[in-house]
Amino acid sequence: MYIYPRATLHLLHLHSTKMMMNCLQCWPEPVIRVQHLSETGLTRIPERYVKKPSDRPHFLDSIDTEVNINIPVIDVQELLSDDMSLRRKTAALIKDACREWGFFQVVNHGVRQELMERTRDVWRQFFELPMEEKQKYANTPRTYEGYGSRVGVEKGIKLDWCDYFFLHYLPLGMRDQTKWPSFPLSCRELVGEYSKEVVKVGEKMMKILSSNLGLEEEYLQEAFGGEEMSACMRINYYPKCPQPELTLGLSPHSDPGGLTLLLPDENVSGLQVRHRHRWLTVTPIPNAFIVNLGDQLQVVSNGNYKSVEHRVIVNSVKERVSLALFYNPKGDILMKPAEQLVTKDHPPLYPPMTFDEYRLYIRTRGPSGKSQVDSLLTFHQ
Repeated sequence: MYIYPRATLHLLHLHSTKMMMNCLQCWPEPVIRVQHLSETGLTRIPERYVKKPSDRPHFLDSIDTEVNINIPVIDVQELLSDDMSLRRKTAALIKDACREWGFFQVVNHGVRQELMERTRDVWRQFFELPMEEKQKYANTPRTYEGYGSRVGVEKGIKLDWCDYFFLHYLPLGMRDQTKWPSFPLSCRELVGEYSKEVVKVGEKMMKILSSNLGLEEEYLQEAFGGEEMSACMRINYYPKCPQPELTLGLSPHSDPGGLTLLLPDENVSGLQVRHRHRWLTVTPIPNAFIVNLGDQLQVVSNGNYKSVEHRVIVNSVKERVSLALFYNPKGDILMKPAEQLVTKDHPPLYPPMTFDEYRLYIRTRGPSGKSQVDSLLTFHQ
């Protein structure tokens, strides 16, 4: 197979980006709100939400009957300890969690419990608003900002049992609070305060992830654009589903960006992580964030870190709300393996590509496992 030079490959992606952006002006089919479907009292879900048998959740397969398995839980307050050995031990725990799981939970992270609870509650209130109020914020596939119910723009693809609200927080030039809900009245204020505090957690995580790679602690932050790095939030609403065994709240995928900090529902589990070829349901720890590595960290680390496939199952008796803050590269920065991690024995595994180019894949096809980052690896080899 012919391998394009990197410069040519980059131009091909730019051309592809411009063409695809012209196609992302509207959804290919009428948008149906999943919450509305759920509230009609239907007993069978529409065919467009029914996954093929190989993609359906197998609940027995996701439960370990011998031992209660959960992703690692790490007290990150110990990173600030005066005891150097304790700091090193905590850094080592994060390193092991990244290599073994790609997921971990952090406690004592510095974000107030009261702020976490109020922000989650205000979004529950938003999704309880009348449909005509929520429809004022209906999104389009061009930016995804606003109230949405699907990701991919390919016509006829299977859909997930989920509604969401997507918004930009950073960089400042992308932030437009008029696109954030004005009701409930405290929503905009809480979103701003919450995002500010969670970004601080992301900054701390990026420093330790850099150090654990043997890089300067500011390396990953600078590679992501420094003060111009991106942060956005997706609030997920998973309505009750009469046939949860046939569908998913969110199909298997790895996050296309850098680092994700998830505030899960405190009452209903739903997140599943693929670990050693099995789907394991994450048990949330009270007042913890679930942290996971995205594709861009896999690229910059030259494969030393791995993004991990995950999905969401739904519930027949309870709805579920979660808040995901994505700590991402600035859209137009070229992402590539760190030069310090490239050697003769470990050449660069991924071609340079901007994040804007990269994420168009998921915005076109929707969640597709790890097929995008894996395809880059295959192509480049």
